[in-house]
Amino acid sequence: MNDDFTAPDDPTESSDSTGRSWSDADARRNVRLPAEGDDKYTRGVLGIRTGSSMYPGAAVLGVEAAARAGAGMIRYLGPDRATDFVLQRRPEVVPVDGRVQAWLLGSGMDAASRSDADTAALRHALQQGVPVVIDSGALDLVGEVTGPAVITPHYRELARVLSATGNSITPEQVSSDAAGWARRAAERLGVTVLLKGNTTWVADRTGVLVRVRSGPAWLATAGSGDVLGGILGAFAASHADRIVGSAAAFADVAATAAHVHGLAGERASGGGPLVALDIAQAVSPTIAALLRD
Repeated sequence: MNDDFTAPDDPTESSDSTGRSWSDADARRNVRLPAEGDDKYTRGVLGIRTGSSMYPGAAVLGVEAAARAGAGMIRYLGPDRATDFVLQRRPEVVPVDGRVQAWLLGSGMDAASRSDADTAALRHALQQGVPVVIDSGALDLVGEVTGPAVITPHYRELARVLSATGNSITPEQVSSDAAGWARRAAERLGVTVLLKGNTTWVADRTGVLVRVRSGPAWLATAGSGDVLGGILGAFAASHADRIVGSAAAFADVAATAAHVHGLAGERASGGGPLVALDIAQAVSPTIAALLRD
């Protein structure tokens, strides 16, 4: 973590927010195709600790999206109620701890009501040195990660994380300069930041700044972020060696996940309303169409 962070004199002053627009061609280059010699382990094993007794659906959505985004194997480790729902939906998921290439943590969890056992399990995952995707209910633990990490907050969550570091930031300040605050957060926290919003911004501490199409406005629906987390988790597992070996690789993978999420939203919507499970189910044909193009 970089302790030299200071907020600008005027936090609402806009930064250079041009960034690089992520394209279909960029995304294609960052979708790992399985080779003839691959098996479920070499394609990427994703560990998932998400969901809670109150929000078991977040676990189902993330697992569904990860499975459809190409994870070779998924280990789901969560509360019994969520595990039952996950296995009913995806019986191939393995509810047993073991070696993973990446983790997805925190979706559908509440840091304020998290048990000590859940907190200890999250910390154990954060300290394994593998790529980690950190969503809402684990954002308070970002300072304990030891390997490559990407956080996936919305404006309010990012403001809360930054304020916890001693700099009082409001959601309005973040939303007024989303690109700038994504970059500052990446520098401050030492992680890749995927800031969700009308435009998704991806930034990392190497100076990378990418803007990503966020799909139709219908994507602003409950559970959509859980689906994005699952897509990103699957891509992180399949690109784990690359992410560990390159400081900038996680930004490419995160931007690709956001791009696929937006395209899947367009496919699922067809111009009308959708629900989060529709997005997850559209991920596989979306990737297929992207690769064909």
